[in-house]
Amino acid sequence: MGYLPISADWGIRLQPKVELQNLFGMLEVAYQLKSFQFLEGWNQCDVLDDFYERLASILARRVLDRARTGFYRTYVPRTSQLSYVRGRIDTRHHLQRPWKTSIQCHYKEHTADVPDNQILLWTLRQIARTGIGKETVRATVRKAYHALQGTVSLEPYTAQDCIKRLYNRLNDDYQPLHTLCRFFLEQSGPSHERGDRKTLPFLVDMARLYELFVAEWLKAHQAQELLPRHLKVKTQERVYLDQGRSLSFNIDLVLESQETGKTSYVLDTKYKTPQSPSAADVAQIIAYATVKGCSEAVLIYPEPLSCPLDFRVQGIHVRTLTFAIAGDLEQGGQAFLSNLLRQGG
Repeated sequence: MGYLPISADWGIRLQPKVELQNLFGMLEVAYQLKSFQFLEGWNQCDVLDDFYERLASILARRVLDRARTGFYRTYVPRTSQLSYVRGRIDTRHHLQRPWKTSIQCHYKEHTADVPDNQILLWTLRQIARTGIGKETVRATVRKAYHALQGTVSLEPYTAQDCIKRLYNRLNDDYQPLHTLCRFFLEQSGPSHERGDRKTLPFLVDMARLYELFVAEWLKAHQAQELLPRHLKVKTQERVYLDQGRSLSFNIDLVLESQETGKTSYVLDTKYKTPQSPSAADVAQIIAYATVKGCSEAVLIYPEPLSCPLDFRVQGIHVRTLTFAIAGDLEQGGQAFLSNLLRQGG
């Protein structure tokens, strides 16, 4: 889903297959934003532009909230030529250049110009460049951008830079902010302004969102002990097929035994609704099960298939299940989990 401009007057809107309210619900789970509580007023989003603008407004307002309390600061090592002594004098450098009146010093500066804030500034800039329609949202984004500008350097960042960052009691509230930044940067075009093509305003990879949503939903219910205790959820497990490690599989989801570590289920999400699975998809999940020594192989779809599969081949139970994303997401997940465990084995 997304918006792709063709010219100044024309563009293509890719509408999602699900309701916008459920997209917010999927984002909340997939990006682990449960504690963020950013969904107030989400039911007012009736069109695609509202969806993107609502998230942009939430991020900008959260940045302004942090600006009022003060942006996160930390000590950063600096080396500068100064007219006074600060920190430690670089004696060797000074002896090699005795004619210089300035003093080279090594010191630490307490500054807000750190990656935590630079990520926010870069993301707000990328959002501003998309041409948001509502003036109120544009004004909020500009205000948040200017709150950081001047204090924080504008440096390019990618979605990967928002992941696995270190947080402490002084900046733990930055984690949900960086999670939203990750969303915007993942759905934007390249970070570097090169080439003959302009950055697309936004494009959400729904297949990836569906995959993340299912994985994080299962992880959350494992943490709440709603999954059987003996099962552990693993995501994006890489399995090498040769000794040289040049060939590998990335398996979407693996459920393994807590006690033995043996794989109980391999699962693969498919954000499409064919009448029946393709031969390639079936071969893929059988290959996953074979390499993991697993007897349960499951293809997951967002809607029930006209011709679902449920058969055994070479000791592997292959089937299709539905994790519905139309209607109540929690009910869809509970129905999926019930079918997965009831029919397993």
